[in-house]
Amino acid sequence: MKKNLPSDVLLNLSDITKSYGKNTILKDFDLYIKKNEFVTLLGPSGCGKSTTLRLMAGFEKPDSGNIYFEGKDITNLNPEKREINTVFQNYSLFDHMTVGENIAFGLKIKKKSKEYIKEKIDYALKLVNLEGFEDRYPKTLSGGQKQRIAIARAIVNEPEILLLDEPLGALDLKLRQSMQLELMRLKNELGITFVYVTHDQEEALTMSDTVVVMNHGVIQQIGTPEDIYNEPKNAYVAKFIGDVNLMDGSVISKTSVKIFDHVFECTDEGFYPGDKVDVMIRPEDIILVQPDSTKVTGIVDKIIFKGVHYQMRVNFESHSFLVCSTLPTPVGSKVGLKIDPFNIRLMKKEDNNI
Repeated sequence: MKKNLPSDVLLNLSDITKSYGKNTILKDFDLYIKKNEFVTLLGPSGCGKSTTLRLMAGFEKPDSGNIYFEGKDITNLNPEKREINTVFQNYSLFDHMTVGENIAFGLKIKKKSKEYIKEKIDYALKLVNLEGFEDRYPKTLSGGQKQRIAIARAIVNEPEILLLDEPLGALDLKLRQSMQLELMRLKNELGITFVYVTHDQEEALTMSDTVVVMNHGVIQQIGTPEDIYNEPKNAYVAKFIGDVNLMDGSVISKTSVKIFDHVFECTDEGFYPGDKVDVMIRPEDIILVQPDSTKVTGIVDKIIFKGVHYQMRVNFESHSFLVCSTLPTPVGSKVGLKIDPFNIRLMKKEDNNI
């Protein structure tokens, strides 16, 4: 087991390797989850996030490495003996059972008393705002109601960790946003640890305390949503999280970088003259100004209304910038581009594990 972990670590995956045939999904994988954390595993399909969740739940066993729960090795412990429950994308409700019977399923296996089960069903339905639904059948429920019943079934077992494998993927946008708020409320009320799997960047940034960005079974970065968005470790993370202008650059001095043969001031430290870097500028960090007030000018080539802002493409010599603004600028307009040095993020190219 890894040493020098924080005292509040609940689950620890140490040196995990997992393969299916010749396809290695995870290799020398290390990750720990702290108590009462909302952790999101974020990445594209096939990056290893669902495999990681299945290893936590005990549905899969690692080829090598160990899994610890509160310091105890649970690598070979069966799923039903772990203090961990899973909510799946397809809900996995039993159609021939009522809502109450679905929620009680795990408690009956544990041979809990009828009084205890009734009390837990009432508690769980109240918690997910579905009081009075115990005699309904799953086929009569909406997608959002089914999802909440699946969550209720998991939480009545009082797990220390609740695993959620892309549980909102089948819901429409408004319902998905509503369920995001519900999950955040439940996590705070229950005081348990949530581990959430998604490929949706908005979900990850909205709900998480900690985001784990993965690609090809490798953790690219772990951090708060703010850190992941504002301070990506490499070009992969920068491109995967939100819209971005990503360009090749060359460091000129401690306070300047050359992009497109133009020198821009910047504030990032740890770089030296001559370093080849990836340069990130978020579209919302570019301000359109009068063309005679700056050396960098361009022509608005495209504009899209996004609801809360306008997204514009500004051609700059033989290149282009993506710009977001609450004020529209007509296509064909000549504009100046103002970029605060603080908003120019430099990343070492050798850090890119893509």
